[in-house]
Amino acid sequence: MPRELRVEAIRRRLQVAFDPVELEVFDDSHQHVGHEGARDGRGHYRVRVVSAVFAGMSPVARHRAVYAAVDDLLQTDIHALAIQASAPAG
Repeated sequence: MPRELRVEAIRRRLQVAFDPVELEVFDDSHQHVGHEGARDGRGHYRVRVVSAVFAGMSPVARHRAVYAAVDDLLQTDIHALAIQASAPAG
């Protein structure tokens, strides 16, 4: 899958799973050119998700939920995923 479509695929899955009030997806693959894990064509991404779904969840549980939402992409398109997941303040 082309890189620009990967960002949209990640965004779609997170939107459906968490109905976030804030969602950002960044493609950081260009920072990892030549990296061992980048050789297979999969990318490095960073997400920031703010959703009421995360209220009361531990940071580990939030990360697991995000990984579950993009699980199929972790097998085919994502080499690394940095996650910032939180509940809305207030």
